[in-house]
Amino acid sequence: MNWERMHALIVKEFIQLMRDRITLAIVVFMPLAQLLIFGFAINTDIKHLRTVVFDQSRTQESREMINSLTSSNYFDVIKYAGSVKEVDQTVESGRAKVGIVFPPDYASRIKGGRQTSVQVIIDATDNLSASSALAAAQTIGMLKSQEILAEKFSRLGMKIPGQAVDMRIRLWYNPDFITSWYIVPGIMGLLLTLTLISMMSMAIVRESEQGTLEQLLVTPMKIWELLFSKIIPYIVVGYVQVFISIVVGIFVFNMPFLGSLTLFYFLTFFYVVASLSLGIMISCFAQNQTQALQMSVFIILPSVLLSGFVFPLESMPAGFRYLGECFPITYYISLSRQIILKGGGLAYVWQDTLALVAYIAVMFTASILMFKRRFVP
Repeated sequence: MNWERMHALIVKEFIQLMRDRITLAIVVFMPLAQLLIFGFAINTDIKHLRTVVFDQSRTQESREMINSLTSSNYFDVIKYAGSVKEVDQTVESGRAKVGIVFPPDYASRIKGGRQTSVQVIIDATDNLSASSALAAAQTIGMLKSQEILAEKFSRLGMKIPGQAVDMRIRLWYNPDFITSWYIVPGIMGLLLTLTLISMMSMAIVRESEQGTLEQLLVTPMKIWELLFSKIIPYIVVGYVQVFISIVVGIFVFNMPFLGSLTLFYFLTFFYVVASLSLGIMISCFAQNQTQALQMSVFIILPSVLLSGFVFPLESMPAGFRYLGECFPITYYISLSRQIILKGGGLAYVWQDTLALVAYIAVMFTASILMFKRRFVP
């Protein structure tokens, strides 16, 4: 390894990168914009669902139930309908996500100690909203039933029997289900994938189109030294994006950082190099910058959807889960959440780290071989 000749190419790459103002703007502002958009917009705990109510009972008991539903913040009553047909039409038109129908004998059945029913109609075209409404309605109904039973037993001078099994649940690491805490570590991996793979692939293809790559190839520099020198500026770019992401996550979304920042930065190096190696591989197949960008998008989309960024890996079929494990972002998201949210050390993330190291070894070696085959005469 000759650091003097590598140093010259590294300086050249930094100068070329600094002259590209659009790229610099992307590096600085994309992490900020993406974090703010995803952090505020994505929320799996859906509340304030538009609700239409048809109260045929019109009693204190039905009004108390409606108050329980609205005070939970999951249901916002936007309309009181005059018929079941009107409820159906309101839900069908999309003006409401939930329809609630109280029977005429709702209060009388409760006072008589008999079971009564409340019909809840949920628009399930949006499964996240539907799941949230379903869970909230069932929980509120169960709590209201316990309250009614407690009042009945109290009037009779009896004590309500306790539950046979008391499930004492403790929520660790994110007890308030704050979606941004879960999303931000994934966004860091997503940003690095979006920028580094596309920038690296187009940088080499651009050199080839401009003819400067041939000039570099006639120098005494070895191929692996050439490629490593070209990726060093983009490693710095990756760390700039990670720094911005962490700052925004902590100071904007109040995300905790429980683990070692030093360990996290150290392990980020492996993911950055793995992503850049994938970008080099794409450049070996692309004939021009447009093709490089298209191939990058082709890689980025499945790597995001199958990495556990939004959808848990456990919920995927085995074949797609194995496919997701072929992308480095899968391992980076796992170790990021482990270090940031759980405070885990190397003992908990060594498998993900080893997978990234293996990925670099295979992909960078393959990239060198493909680069020689494509560009070296």
